[in-house]
Amino acid sequence: MPTPEASALSRSTTAYAALREAIMENALKPGTKLPEEDLGNHFGVSRTLVRAALARLAAEGLVDVGKTKSATVAQPSPEDAVEAFEVRRALEREVVRLVALRWNDDLDATLSEHIEAERQASDSRNHKLSVRLGAEFHLRLAEMTGNSLLRRYVFEVLGRTTLILAVYGQAHPQDDSLAEHRQLLDAFRAGDGVAAERIVDAHIASVEDRALHDTEVDEPAGLADILGRYTGGRAAR
Repeated sequence: MPTPEASALSRSTTAYAALREAIMENALKPGTKLPEEDLGNHFGVSRTLVRAALARLAAEGLVDVGKTKSATVAQPSPEDAVEAFEVRRALEREVVRLVALRWNDDLDATLSEHIEAERQASDSRNHKLSVRLGAEFHLRLAEMTGNSLLRRYVFEVLGRTTLILAVYGQAHPQDDSLAEHRQLLDAFRAGDGVAAERIVDAHIASVEDRALHDTEVDEPAGLADILGRYTGGRAAR
């Protein structure tokens, strides 16, 4: 039976994961206030544990934490966008270079299975799942390098660029991403690391270009309603 401390820590981790997912899916818009008391009541944790969850998100660049006001979902500047995409481009070039060197039948099977899941999501017009699988594709590649530190950096920069697209970007047909992922798979199978770097460069350039355009602003929903979608529809107990 878990101790009270372990149970509380688990709820704090749940709060972190739910908030992160809501930010990544643009359910929590940039600039949305994240009051500690409201979050604590929703997730059933103390304000101390809420602060810990918010601190993790702040370290990833997803939340702005002020000393005298509520934390808010981060609102990255155009300069932040340029820096984030510069880092993502450098990281993903190294990722595909290493994956090309390590390529084997097991990696082929894993990536092929993931791309098939992307295809099924695209065919069923499940946009939310398509977006999630598209991001997970890049994390899968980072995992394939065998470098846990590189995987962590890719995880963080993907979060930042996803948030940047929520602020500035335009919708991107997931069929385009799927085609690019298939091209990468073909390059790996051919043992062509140079082609893989060229493909990932073009992909990130396309994403960065979309981040330079304004996006429509949706009518915001309430904080509890939004987070309810990520915690089973009800507050934690």
